[in-house]
Amino acid sequence: MSPRPDSGARAETVLEVVVPAYNEEGRLPRGLALLCDKLAGMQIPASVVVVDNASTDGTSRIVREWPRGPVEVRLVSCERRGKGAAVRAGLMTTTAPFVGFCDVDMATDLSALDAVLPMLAAGCPAVIGSRADRRSVVEVRHSRFRRVGARVFRAMARVLVGPIGDTQCGFKFFAGPRVREAAADLRETGFAFDVELLARMRAKDLPVVEIPVRWRDVAGSTFSVSRHSLGVFSQLFMIFARVGLAGRGGRSLWRVRPAHPATAHPATARPATGHPATAHSAALQASPQDGSAPVSSSAA
Repeated sequence: MSPRPDSGARAETVLEVVVPAYNEEGRLPRGLALLCDKLAGMQIPASVVVVDNASTDGTSRIVREWPRGPVEVRLVSCERRGKGAAVRAGLMTTTAPFVGFCDVDMATDLSALDAVLPMLAAGCPAVIGSRADRRSVVEVRHSRFRRVGARVFRAMARVLVGPIGDTQCGFKFFAGPRVREAAADLRETGFAFDVELLARMRAKDLPVVEIPVRWRDVAGSTFSVSRHSLGVFSQLFMIFARVGLAGRGGRSLWRVRPAHPATAHPATARPATGHPATAHSAALQASPQDGSAPVSSSAA
C-alpha cells in the first residue's frame, strides 16, 4: 500500500480492529492493505491493532514500518502463544466504542463491515459473520475429514453458545465496553477461544446477531487438523467447566430466551427489509474484494 498523507490531528477513534498474527510476514502486507483501504473508505476514525503472537519472522517489523495514513496501525506484542491469547491481548488494549477482530488473511470479505457498523450503532452488543447462514457465499477447499470434524465441533459448541450457527468465522465485532468486560475473563488461549467469548456474552444475556458473509478458504492457515483437532475438543470441555459453572449462579447458559414480539432470539433473528444486513446480503453476489470471480454458495 502506498503511503497516504496524514490529515494532522486524529479524531477520537470510533472503531478498532484487532488482527492476531503469528509468523505472518508473507500474508500481513496484503491483509493490512485491504483492511486499511476499507476502513479509510468508510470515513470514520478507525485504527488497526496488530498483535504479534511471539513471531520469529518479520511480522513486527512490517507493522512498525507501515506507512502513516488516515488509518492508524499499531503493534501490540503478546508473548503468550495462541490465537485466543493474542486476540484477548489486543481487545484489552482498545478504548473505542466499537471493537472487532478479523483474520490476517481477510478470508471474510470486508464488505460485511458495511452492515456491521450500523448494527453496532443501533445497539447490538455483538455482530458476527456466519458461513452457516444460507445467504452466505462460501468457497471451501477443506478435506472431508475436516468438514466432518467441524460439524461435530459445532454440535458440541451449541451446548455453550446456543443456536449460533458459526462460532469460528474470524470476523466478529462488538460494543467495545461489552467485549472488553467479557475478554477480561477469557482463559482459553487456543483456537476455541471464540466459543468462550460468545459463551461469556451469552451468560450476560447479551444478544449475538449473525450476518451472512462472503468467505473463501485462503491457503496458509495456522490451523492443522492433525495437530490441533484433539486439543480443540479438549478446549471445549475446559470452557464448559469454566463458563458452565459460572452460569449456574445466575443466568443459565442453556436457557433460550422466549422470542419477544420485536426481537426474535438474537442468534437466529433475521433483519427486517431495509436493514443494513439485508442490503448487505443482497450485495454478496458482487465481485469479492480481491477482484476474483464470485464463488458459489454453500454451507460452511
